[in-house]
Amino acid sequence: MGKNYREYRTGQGVPETGKYICQSGKTAKLNENEDFPACPVSDEETTWTHEEQ
Repeated sequence: MGKNYREYRTGQGVPETGKYICQSGKTAKLNENEDFPACPVSDEETTWTHEEQ
């Protein structure tokens, strides 16, 4: 399976269950069909990337 470097923004749907890292470097476990949350540090919009396995 190829690596996925796509960035996701707050409010977008989570494409697959897994651990994601926000711009502030915090990791969160998110489930498929949830929406990406605001940054856990700043509580503002952020981008998320899937954590590499």
